Amino acid sequence: MNKIVHIVGARPQFIKMSSLFSVLKDSYDQVIIHTGQHYDFDMSDIFFDQLNIPEPDYNLEIGSGKHGEQTAKIIIRLEEKLIKEKPSIVIVYGDTNSTLGAAIACSKLNIPIAHVEAGVRSFNRKMPEEINRIITDKVSTLHFAPTKTAVDNLAKEGIKGLVFNTGDIMYDILKKNLTKIEHRKSLLKEYNLKEGEYVLVTIHREANTDRENLEKIVSALSLIEEPVIFPLHPRTKKRLVQYNLLHKLIGKRNIQIINPVGYIEMLILEKFSKLIVTDSGGIQKEAYIIGIPCITLREETEWIETVNDGWNIIVGNDAKKILEGVKEFHPRGRRKNVFGDGNSALNMKKIITSYLNGSMKDKLDIND
Repeated sequence: MNKIVHIVGARPQFIKMSSLFSVLKDSYDQVIIHTGQHYDFDMSDIFFDQLNIPEPDYNLEIGSGKHGEQTAKIIIRLEEKLIKEKPSIVIVYGDTNSTLGAAIACSKLNIPIAHVEAGVRSFNRKMPEEINRIITDKVSTLHFAPTKTAVDNLAKEGIKGLVFNTGDIMYDILKKNLTKIEHRKSLLKEYNLKEGEYVLVTIHREANTDRENLEKIVSALSLIEEPVIFPLHPRTKKRLVQYNLLHKLIGKRNIQIINPVGYIEMLILEKFSKLIVTDSGGIQKEAYIIGIPCITLREETEWIETVNDGWNIIVGNDAKKILEGVKEFHPRGRRKNVFGDGNSALNMKKIITSYLNGSMKDKLDIND
């Protein structure tokens, strides 16, 4: 039996993997390698519990660190496991250092790579994630693009071979769990929140957690009049404490700062919010699919469809723009089916099967 290795290391990757792992489990021997890039229970283990993913076969326990250091450790420790497991193909997800480290390790060992979320671009090369995406796509064998825009991005970079618009795999798991959410409204009572009357905030990107930018964001958040709930990412918490900014939020009666929550809890908080303020790419997509207005704390977005359709606005870390968005943003555009039909994992399975049994090579030139 062909062996498939999944390499993950951060919250969104656990979510993406859960859907694909499930559809592959009866057909392939699967191995999960957790790099340990996210090592806090609230950021990793809880997602394995909630999404019914088996415990990882390996945890490389990389932990935090500078980009180069972290990526190097991933490459070194992965190589040993890959040589031992001898996978037929390795599946990598998204744009983290775990993705890049895995892509480099596999390419050096001549192991085929399937990249889930291929072709996604912000066109901002100052973002570490953008470099990770570009390099991973260059060395990947199968490119699973979530949207037509992503397919077009790959074509512009000269990648036209085994590229497939599979739809977005995060939509699979979202679609599966949306029906459960309506019955979990009781979570709102735990936080004394009312449906449609609170703002959900998430901040985690490195660019938003330096002193200057974080001060601007905190200044804006402290002036929001509606109830605010803010699941606090470990990196953001560390910086808020370091820069003596945490007290400006804790001192506000309408702002609740809570620990990171599980996937289902996060969907509940998204679904019943009035508005989402975030720098997360995944949450931008979820907000669009669910139908919640989104204000993005970045200068660009990979998910330009959400902006073009009028459900997402880009404000950067400008305090005035953030507040204006919270007060005045009311989407009027029609949401479209840009992220597929919720069957992307099945689409990927068909492609992987075709590739591994050799039939795909008769239809597509891998070097095209």
